[in-house]
Amino acid sequence: MKTKFLNYILLSFFTLAFVSCQNDDDVVPPQSQAEFTASPSEVKVGQDIQFTNNSQNATAYLWSFGDGTTSNQVSPRKSYQSSDVFLVSLVSTGAGGSTISNMEVTVTPASAFTVADVDDLTAKIPVQFTNTSLGAASYSWSFGDVNNSTSTEQNPNFAYPSAGTYTVSLTATSSAGSNTFTKEIMIAVAPESPGELYYIDLSDEFIRKLSLDGSGTVMDVLDLVGKGGVGMAYDATNEKIYFSDFDTYPFGNIWRVNRDGTGLEVVVTNIGDPYAIALDVAGNKMYWVDDEGNVSRANLDGTSLEIGILNVPTASWRALALDVENGKLYAYDASLDENLIVANLDGTNPQIIISGVYGYAIAVDTVNDKIYFDDQNSGELKIANLDGTNIETVDTDGTRIYGIQIDYDSNKLYWSGRDSGELYRADLDGSNKEVLKSGLGSVRGIVLIK
Repeated sequence: MKTKFLNYILLSFFTLAFVSCQNDDDVVPPQSQAEFTASPSEVKVGQDIQFTNNSQNATAYLWSFGDGTTSNQVSPRKSYQSSDVFLVSLVSTGAGGSTISNMEVTVTPASAFTVADVDDLTAKIPVQFTNTSLGAASYSWSFGDVNNSTSTEQNPNFAYPSAGTYTVSLTATSSAGSNTFTKEIMIAVAPESPGELYYIDLSDEFIRKLSLDGSGTVMDVLDLVGKGGVGMAYDATNEKIYFSDFDTYPFGNIWRVNRDGTGLEVVVTNIGDPYAIALDVAGNKMYWVDDEGNVSRANLDGTSLEIGILNVPTASWRALALDVENGKLYAYDASLDENLIVANLDGTNPQIIISGVYGYAIAVDTVNDKIYFDDQNSGELKIANLDGTNIETVDTDGTRIYGIQIDYDSNKLYWSGRDSGELYRADLDGSNKEVLKSGLGSVRGIVLIK
Protein backbone atom coordinates (compact mmCIF):
# COMPACT_ATOMS: atom_id res chain seq x y z
CA MET A 1 0.00 0.00 0.00
CA LYS A 2 2.86 2.23 0.94
CA THR A 3 4.54 1.46 -2.38
CA LYS A 4 1.47 2.49 -4.41
CA PHE A 5 1.25 5.74 -2.53
CA LEU A 6 4.85 6.59 -3.44
CA ASN A 7 4.20 5.73 -7.09
CA TYR A 8 1.29 8.19 -7.15
CA ILE A 9 3.46 10.90 -5.70
CA LEU A 10 6.21 10.35 -8.32
CA LEU A 11 3.68 10.27 -11.14
CA SER A 12 2.18 13.57 -9.99
CA PHE A 13 5.63 15.15 -9.81
CA PHE A 14 6.59 14.11 -13.34
CA THR A 15 3.19 15.24 -14.66
CA LEU A 16 3.59 18.63 -13.04
CA ALA A 17 7.12 18.96 -14.40
CA PHE A 18 5.94 18.06 -17.91
CA VAL A 19 3.11 20.57 -17.83
CA SER A 20 5.43 23.25 -16.55
CA CYS A 21 7.90 22.68 -19.36
CA GLN A 22 5.07 22.73 -21.91
CA ASN A 23 3.87 26.24 -20.70
CA ASP A 24 7.43 27.63 -21.02
CA ASP A 25 7.49 26.75 -24.76
CA ASP A 26 4.12 28.60 -25.45
CA VAL A 27 5.22 32.23 -24.43
CA VAL A 28 3.44 34.93 -26.71
CA PRO A 29 5.92 37.37 -28.49
CA PRO A 30 5.53 41.15 -27.80
CA GLN A 31 3.27 43.29 -30.03
CA SER A 32 4.97 45.54 -32.64
CA GLN A 33 4.51 49.31 -32.20
CA ALA A 34 4.46 51.47 -35.39
CA GLU A 35 5.91 54.94 -34.87
CA PHE A 36 7.61 57.48 -37.15
CA THR A 37 8.47 61.16 -37.59
CA ALA A 38 8.67 63.37 -40.71
CA SER A 39 11.21 66.14 -41.18
CA PRO A 40 10.03 68.56 -42.28
CA SER A 41 6.30 67.93 -42.18
CA GLU A 42 5.58 70.88 -44.52
CA VAL A 43 7.49 71.16 -47.80
CA LYS A 44 7.25 72.54 -51.31
CA VAL A 45 6.57 70.42 -54.36
CA GLY A 46 9.75 68.54 -55.23
CA GLN A 47 11.34 69.01 -51.78
CA ASP A 48 12.43 65.85 -49.87
CA ILE A 49 10.87 64.69 -46.59
CA GLN A 50 12.92 62.36 -44.40
CA PHE A 51 10.68 59.80 -42.71
CA THR A 52 12.38 58.29 -39.62
CA ASN A 53 11.07 54.94 -38.46
CA ASN A 54 10.88 54.61 -34.65
CA SER A 55 8.83 51.40 -34.60
CA GLN A 56 9.37 48.77 -31.88
CA ASN A 57 9.31 44.96 -32.14
CA ALA A 58 8.99 45.06 -35.94
CA THR A 59 10.99 43.48 -38.71
CA ALA A 60 9.04 44.50 -41.81
CA TYR A 61 7.54 47.82 -42.88
CA LEU A 62 5.08 49.08 -45.46
CA TRP A 63 4.77 52.79 -46.10
CA SER A 64 1.89 54.43 -47.96
CA PHE A 65 2.47 58.08 -48.80
CA GLY A 66 -1.05 59.14 -49.76
CA ASP A 67 -0.28 59.87 -53.39
CA GLY A 68 -0.46 56.27 -54.61
CA THR A 69 3.19 55.44 -53.96
CA THR A 70 4.56 53.02 -51.35
CA SER A 71 7.88 51.83 -49.89
CA ASN A 72 9.19 48.95 -47.72
CA GLN A 73 12.38 50.77 -46.70
CA VAL A 74 13.04 51.26 -43.01
CA SER A 75 13.32 55.07 -43.15
CA PRO A 76 12.66 56.33 -46.68
CA ARG A 77 13.04 59.80 -48.21
CA LYS A 78 10.17 61.07 -50.30
CA SER A 79 9.28 64.10 -52.48
CA TYR A 80 5.84 64.97 -53.86
CA GLN A 81 5.10 66.18 -57.37
CA SER A 82 1.79 67.85 -56.56
CA SER A 83 0.48 70.16 -53.88
CA ASP A 84 -1.95 68.84 -51.26
CA VAL A 85 -2.28 67.54 -47.69
CA PHE A 86 -1.28 63.87 -47.76
CA LEU A 87 -2.00 61.11 -45.18
CA VAL A 88 1.12 59.00 -44.67
CA SER A 89 0.72 55.53 -43.12
CA LEU A 90 3.32 53.09 -41.74
CA VAL A 91 2.40 49.46 -41.11
CA SER A 92 5.04 47.81 -38.91
CA THR A 93 5.02 44.03 -38.66
CA GLY A 94 6.78 41.74 -36.18
CA ALA A 95 6.36 38.30 -34.58
CA GLY A 96 3.65 39.74 -32.39
CA GLY A 97 1.63 41.10 -35.32
CA SER A 98 1.18 44.41 -37.13
CA THR A 99 0.25 47.94 -36.10
CA ILE A 100 -0.27 51.15 -38.08
CA SER A 101 0.67 54.78 -37.51
CA ASN A 102 -0.62 57.78 -39.52
CA MET A 103 0.56 61.36 -40.03
CA GLU A 104 -0.44 64.23 -42.33
CA VAL A 105 2.20 66.14 -44.32
CA THR A 106 1.52 69.39 -46.19
CA VAL A 107 2.98 70.04 -49.64
CA THR A 108 2.68 73.64 -50.85
CA PRO A 109 3.39 74.85 -54.43
CA ALA A 110 6.97 75.44 -55.47
CA SER A 111 7.09 79.03 -56.71
CA ALA A 112 9.71 79.98 -59.31
CA PHE A 113 10.13 81.97 -62.51
CA THR A 114 12.71 82.93 -65.09
CA VAL A 115 13.32 86.25 -66.82
CA ALA A 116 14.02 86.39 -70.55
CA ASP A 117 17.28 88.20 -71.46
CA VAL A 118 17.86 88.91 -67.76
CA ASP A 119 21.27 90.45 -68.45
CA ASP A 120 19.96 92.79 -71.13
CA LEU A 121 16.87 94.50 -69.70
CA THR A 122 16.10 98.13 -70.53
CA ALA A 123 13.49 100.63 -69.46
CA LYS A 124 10.30 100.95 -71.53
CA ILE A 125 10.85 97.57 -73.20
CA PRO A 126 8.56 94.79 -71.86
CA VAL A 127 10.24 92.16 -69.70
CA GLN A 128 8.95 88.62 -70.28
CA PHE A 129 8.47 86.56 -67.10
CA THR A 130 8.07 82.78 -67.47
CA ASN A 131 6.37 80.95 -64.61
CA THR A 132 8.09 77.67 -63.70
CA SER A 133 6.09 77.04 -60.51
CA LEU A 134 4.88 73.53 -59.66
CA GLY A 135 1.59 72.49 -58.10
CA ALA A 136 -0.18 75.87 -58.13
CA ALA A 137 -3.72 76.75 -59.10
CA SER A 138 -3.31 80.54 -59.11
CA TYR A 139 -0.57 83.16 -59.21
CA SER A 140 0.04 86.66 -57.94
CA TRP A 141 2.90 88.78 -59.28
CA SER A 142 4.34 91.98 -57.82
CA PHE A 143 6.80 93.86 -60.05
CA GLY A 144 8.37 96.10 -57.41
CA ASP A 145 7.86 99.40 -59.22
CA VAL A 146 6.75 102.67 -57.61
CA ASN A 147 3.15 102.05 -58.67
CA ASN A 148 3.08 98.62 -56.99
CA SER A 149 2.00 97.03 -60.26
CA THR A 150 0.65 93.48 -60.05
CA SER A 151 -0.63 90.70 -62.30
CA THR A 152 -2.46 87.39 -61.97
CA GLU A 153 -1.41 86.11 -65.38
CA GLN A 154 0.61 82.94 -65.52
CA ASN A 155 3.35 84.38 -67.75
CA PRO A 156 3.07 88.17 -67.76
CA ASN A 157 5.25 90.81 -69.34
CA PHE A 158 5.85 94.20 -67.84
CA ALA A 159 7.65 97.34 -69.03
CA TYR A 160 9.50 99.37 -66.41
CA PRO A 161 9.28 103.10 -67.12
CA SER A 162 12.73 103.91 -65.76
CA ALA A 163 16.06 102.31 -64.98
CA GLY A 164 16.75 100.82 -61.55
CA THR A 165 16.91 97.68 -59.44
CA TYR A 166 13.55 96.02 -58.84
CA THR A 167 12.49 93.09 -56.64
CA VAL A 168 9.93 90.90 -58.40
CA SER A 169 7.88 88.40 -56.40
CA LEU A 170 5.63 85.53 -57.47
CA THR A 171 3.25 83.90 -55.02
CA ALA A 172 1.97 80.50 -56.17
CA THR A 173 -1.16 79.22 -54.38
CA SER A 174 -3.06 75.93 -54.10
CA SER A 175 -5.63 74.48 -51.68
CA ALA A 176 -2.74 73.38 -49.46
CA GLY A 177 -1.20 76.84 -49.12
CA SER A 178 1.11 79.21 -50.93
CA ASN A 179 4.76 79.89 -51.51
CA THR A 180 6.55 83.07 -52.63
CA PHE A 181 9.67 83.35 -54.77
CA THR A 182 11.53 86.63 -55.27
CA LYS A 183 14.19 87.73 -57.73
CA GLU A 184 16.05 91.02 -58.10
CA ILE A 185 16.43 92.37 -61.63
CA MET A 186 18.42 95.27 -63.06
CA ILE A 187 16.79 97.57 -65.60
CA ALA A 188 19.18 99.68 -67.67
CA VAL A 189 18.52 103.11 -69.12
CA ALA A 190 16.52 102.89 -72.33
CA PRO A 191 18.53 103.66 -75.45
CA GLU A 192 17.76 106.98 -77.03
CA SER A 193 14.88 106.60 -79.43
CA PRO A 194 15.81 107.66 -82.95
CA GLY A 195 12.38 109.26 -83.17
CA GLU A 196 10.08 109.98 -86.07
CA LEU A 197 9.73 113.01 -88.30
CA TYR A 198 6.09 113.85 -88.94
CA TYR A 199 5.31 115.99 -91.96
CA ILE A 200 2.45 117.39 -94.00
CA ASP A 201 2.43 116.28 -97.63
CA LEU A 202 0.03 118.85 -99.06
CA SER A 203 -0.06 117.45 -102.58
CA ASP A 204 -0.88 113.93 -101.36
CA GLU A 205 -3.19 115.31 -98.64
CA PHE A 206 -1.70 113.29 -95.80
CA ILE A 207 0.14 113.69 -92.53
CA ARG A 208 2.87 111.08 -92.67
CA LYS A 209 5.80 110.07 -90.50
CA LEU A 210 9.34 109.05 -91.41
CA SER A 211 11.15 106.66 -89.09
CA LEU A 212 14.59 107.96 -88.18
CA ASP A 213 16.02 104.50 -87.51
CA GLY A 214 17.70 104.53 -90.92
CA SER A 215 15.18 102.28 -92.60
CA GLY A 216 13.51 105.12 -94.51
CA THR A 217 10.09 103.75 -93.58
CA VAL A 218 7.19 106.15 -94.21
CA MET A 219 3.74 105.56 -92.77
CA ASP A 220 0.43 107.35 -93.21
CA VAL A 221 -0.91 109.00 -90.06
CA LEU A 222 -3.95 111.03 -91.13
CA ASP A 223 -5.90 111.62 -94.33
CA LEU A 224 -6.09 115.39 -94.92
CA VAL A 225 -8.66 115.45 -97.69
CA GLY A 226 -10.71 118.61 -97.08
CA LYS A 227 -8.30 119.73 -94.34
CA GLY A 228 -5.26 120.98 -96.26
CA GLY A 229 -2.74 123.29 -94.60
CA VAL A 230 0.95 123.87 -93.99
CA GLY A 231 1.42 124.63 -90.29
CA MET A 232 2.27 121.92 -87.77
CA ALA A 233 3.23 121.89 -84.06
CA TYR A 234 3.53 119.28 -81.31
CA ASP A 235 2.39 119.27 -77.68
CA ALA A 236 4.76 116.73 -76.10
CA THR A 237 3.06 116.96 -72.70
CA ASN A 238 -0.32 115.82 -73.97
CA GLU A 239 1.05 114.03 -77.05
CA LYS A 240 -1.08 115.99 -79.49
CA ILE A 241 -0.25 117.18 -83.01
CA TYR A 242 -1.77 120.52 -84.07
CA PHE A 243 -2.11 121.46 -87.74
CA SER A 244 -3.62 124.29 -89.75
CA ASP A 245 -6.35 123.95 -92.37
CA PHE A 246 -6.97 126.69 -94.94
CA ASP A 247 -8.70 124.37 -97.39
CA THR A 248 -12.11 126.06 -97.08
CA TYR A 249 -11.29 129.78 -96.84
CA PRO A 250 -12.64 131.84 -95.11
CA PHE A 251 -13.67 129.00 -92.82
CA GLY A 252 -10.17 127.95 -91.82
CA ASN A 253 -9.58 125.66 -88.88
CA ILE A 254 -6.94 124.38 -86.50
CA TRP A 255 -7.13 120.69 -85.68
CA ARG A 256 -5.39 118.42 -83.22
CA VAL A 257 -4.92 114.67 -83.28
CA ASN A 258 -3.12 111.92 -81.40
CA ARG A 259 0.25 110.74 -82.67
CA ASP A 260 -1.33 107.63 -84.16
CA GLY A 261 -3.93 109.63 -86.07
CA THR A 262 -6.81 108.90 -83.71
CA GLY A 263 -8.87 111.36 -81.69
CA LEU A 264 -9.11 114.03 -84.42
CA GLU A 265 -10.87 117.16 -83.19
CA VAL A 266 -11.21 120.74 -84.40
CA VAL A 267 -10.15 123.29 -81.77
CA VAL A 268 -10.55 126.61 -83.62
CA THR A 269 -12.93 127.28 -86.52
CA ASN A 270 -13.75 130.05 -89.00
CA ILE A 271 -10.39 131.83 -88.79
CA GLY A 272 -9.67 132.70 -92.42
CA ASP A 273 -6.54 131.01 -93.76
CA PRO A 274 -4.20 129.97 -90.91
CA TYR A 275 -0.63 129.20 -91.93
CA ALA A 276 2.08 128.51 -89.35
CA ILE A 277 1.29 127.32 -85.79
CA ALA A 278 3.38 127.55 -82.61
CA LEU A 279 2.61 126.31 -79.08
CA ASP A 280 3.31 127.57 -75.59
CA VAL A 281 2.25 124.41 -73.76
CA ALA A 282 3.30 125.61 -70.31
CA GLY A 283 1.26 128.77 -70.85
CA ASN A 284 -1.68 126.78 -72.33
CA LYS A 285 -1.57 128.82 -75.56
CA MET A 286 -1.41 128.17 -79.28
CA TYR A 287 -0.46 130.90 -81.76
CA TRP A 288 -1.00 131.14 -85.48
CA VAL A 289 -0.60 133.59 -88.35
CA ASP A 290 -2.83 134.25 -91.34
CA ASP A 291 -2.83 136.00 -94.70
CA GLU A 292 -4.78 138.96 -93.35
CA GLY A 293 -2.02 140.46 -91.21
CA ASN A 294 -3.04 138.76 -87.95
CA VAL A 295 -0.99 137.02 -85.34
CA SER A 296 -3.63 135.35 -83.14
CA ARG A 297 -3.83 133.02 -80.19
CA ALA A 298 -6.17 130.89 -78.06
CA ASN A 299 -5.98 128.35 -75.29
CA LEU A 300 -4.84 124.90 -76.37
CA ASP A 301 -8.45 123.72 -76.37
CA GLY A 302 -9.53 126.66 -78.55
CA THR A 303 -11.15 128.75 -75.83
CA SER A 304 -10.28 132.39 -75.06
CA LEU A 305 -9.84 133.19 -78.75
CA GLU A 306 -7.86 136.38 -79.48
CA ILE A 307 -7.72 137.36 -83.14
CA GLY A 308 -5.05 139.89 -84.07
CA ILE A 309 -2.99 140.33 -80.91
CA LEU A 310 -0.61 141.72 -83.52
CA ASN A 311 -2.06 143.08 -86.73
CA VAL A 312 -0.17 144.52 -89.66
CA PRO A 313 -2.80 145.09 -92.40
CA THR A 314 -0.27 144.91 -95.23
CA ALA A 315 1.42 141.73 -93.96
CA SER A 316 1.01 138.24 -95.37
CA TRP A 317 2.36 136.22 -92.47
CA ARG A 318 3.74 132.80 -93.37
CA ALA A 319 6.00 131.67 -90.54
CA LEU A 320 5.86 131.85 -86.73
CA ALA A 321 8.08 130.77 -83.85
CA LEU A 322 8.01 131.34 -80.08
CA ASP A 323 10.77 132.13 -77.64
CA VAL A 324 8.81 131.46 -74.46
CA GLU A 325 11.92 131.70 -72.31
CA ASN A 326 12.38 135.34 -73.28
CA GLY A 327 8.69 136.11 -73.79
CA LYS A 328 8.99 136.75 -77.53
CA LEU A 329 7.38 135.70 -80.78
CA TYR A 330 8.90 135.84 -84.27
CA ALA A 331 6.83 136.21 -87.46
CA TYR A 332 7.73 136.26 -91.14
CA ASP A 333 6.03 138.58 -93.64
CA ALA A 334 6.03 137.34 -97.24
CA SER A 335 4.31 140.43 -98.68
CA LEU A 336 6.13 143.17 -100.56
CA ASP A 337 7.39 144.49 -97.22
CA GLU A 338 9.46 141.30 -96.65
CA ASN A 339 10.31 141.61 -92.97
CA LEU A 340 11.15 139.28 -90.11
CA ILE A 341 9.79 140.81 -86.92
CA VAL A 342 9.95 140.12 -83.19
CA ALA A 343 7.29 141.08 -80.64
CA ASN A 344 6.23 140.28 -77.11
CA LEU A 345 4.10 137.17 -76.62
CA ASP A 346 1.04 139.38 -76.21
CA GLY A 347 1.76 141.01 -79.59
CA THR A 348 3.00 144.31 -78.22
CA ASN A 349 6.20 146.11 -79.19
CA PRO A 350 6.74 144.62 -82.68
CA GLN A 351 10.14 145.39 -84.21
CA ILE A 352 11.77 144.52 -87.52
CA ILE A 353 15.00 142.63 -86.88
CA ILE A 354 15.76 141.62 -90.48
CA SER A 355 14.36 143.47 -93.49
CA GLY A 356 14.39 142.58 -97.16
CA VAL A 357 13.90 138.86 -96.55
CA TYR A 358 10.93 136.57 -96.81
CA GLY A 359 10.31 132.89 -96.32
CA TYR A 360 8.06 130.23 -94.85
CA ALA A 361 9.83 128.82 -91.77
CA ILE A 362 11.38 130.08 -88.53
CA ALA A 363 12.88 128.15 -85.61
CA VAL A 364 14.22 129.63 -82.37
CA ASP A 365 17.24 127.96 -80.76
CA THR A 366 16.91 129.09 -77.14
CA VAL A 367 19.88 127.00 -76.03
CA ASN A 368 22.33 128.79 -78.30
CA ASP A 369 20.35 132.06 -78.64
CA LYS A 370 19.95 131.72 -82.39
CA ILE A 371 17.17 131.98 -84.93
CA TYR A 372 16.94 129.90 -88.11
CA PHE A 373 14.98 131.14 -91.12
CA ASP A 374 14.76 130.48 -94.84
CA ASP A 375 15.49 133.43 -97.13
CA GLN A 376 13.73 132.89 -100.43
CA ASN A 377 15.33 135.95 -102.01
CA SER A 378 18.67 134.16 -101.88
CA GLY A 379 17.33 130.59 -101.77
CA GLU A 380 19.21 129.87 -98.54
CA LEU A 381 18.62 128.56 -95.05
CA LYS A 382 20.20 131.02 -92.62
CA ILE A 383 21.03 131.51 -88.95
CA ALA A 384 21.34 134.72 -86.93
CA ASN A 385 21.44 136.00 -83.38
CA LEU A 386 18.07 136.50 -81.73
CA ASP A 387 18.29 140.21 -82.50
CA GLY A 388 18.87 139.51 -86.20
CA THR A 389 22.59 140.27 -86.22
CA ASN A 390 25.45 138.07 -87.39
CA ILE A 391 23.59 136.35 -90.24
CA GLU A 392 25.27 133.21 -91.62
CA THR A 393 24.29 130.70 -94.29
CA VAL A 394 23.45 127.13 -93.24
CA ASP A 395 22.35 125.66 -96.59
CA THR A 396 22.08 126.84 -100.20
CA ASP A 397 19.67 124.27 -101.62
CA GLY A 398 17.12 126.88 -102.70
CA THR A 399 13.99 124.88 -101.91
CA ARG A 400 11.12 126.53 -100.08
CA ILE A 401 11.17 125.45 -96.44
CA TYR A 402 7.98 125.22 -94.38
CA GLY A 403 9.28 123.40 -91.33
CA ILE A 404 12.44 123.56 -89.21
CA GLN A 405 13.08 121.45 -86.08
CA ILE A 406 16.00 121.28 -83.64
CA ASP A 407 17.08 118.10 -81.83
CA TYR A 408 19.16 119.15 -78.84
CA ASP A 409 19.94 115.56 -77.86
CA SER A 410 21.99 115.06 -81.00
CA ASN A 411 22.58 118.72 -81.94
CA LYS A 412 20.90 118.21 -85.28
CA LEU A 413 18.78 120.45 -87.47
CA TYR A 414 15.87 119.09 -89.53
CA TRP A 415 14.04 120.85 -92.34
CA SER A 416 11.64 120.19 -95.19
CA GLY A 417 11.90 120.90 -98.91
CA ARG A 418 8.66 121.82 -100.63
CA ASP A 419 10.14 122.07 -104.12
CA SER A 420 12.64 119.24 -103.77
CA GLY A 421 10.20 116.81 -102.15
CA GLU A 422 12.83 115.91 -99.58
CA LEU A 423 13.51 115.90 -95.85
CA TYR A 424 16.93 116.92 -94.54
CA ARG A 425 19.15 116.67 -91.49
CA ALA A 426 22.46 118.36 -90.67
CA ASP A 427 24.57 119.60 -87.78
CA LEU A 428 23.38 122.88 -86.29
CA ASP A 429 25.85 124.79 -88.47
CA GLY A 430 24.66 122.99 -91.64
CA SER A 431 27.59 120.62 -91.94
CA ASN A 432 27.17 116.88 -92.49
CA LYS A 433 23.94 117.38 -94.38
CA GLU A 434 21.87 114.26 -95.13
CA VAL A 435 18.89 113.68 -97.36
CA LEU A 436 16.66 111.58 -95.10
CA LYS A 437 14.01 110.90 -97.71
CA SER A 438 13.47 111.92 -101.32
CA GLY A 439 10.69 111.39 -103.84
CA LEU A 440 8.06 112.90 -101.57
CA GLY A 441 5.27 115.25 -102.58
CA SER A 442 4.86 118.86 -101.48
CA VAL A 443 6.43 118.65 -98.02
CA ARG A 444 5.36 121.44 -95.67
CA GLY A 445 5.28 121.64 -91.86
CA ILE A 446 7.28 119.13 -89.79
CA VAL A 447 7.54 118.05 -86.15
CA LEU A 448 10.18 115.84 -84.58
CA ILE A 449 8.80 113.36 -82.04
CA LYS A 450 11.04 111.11 -79.96
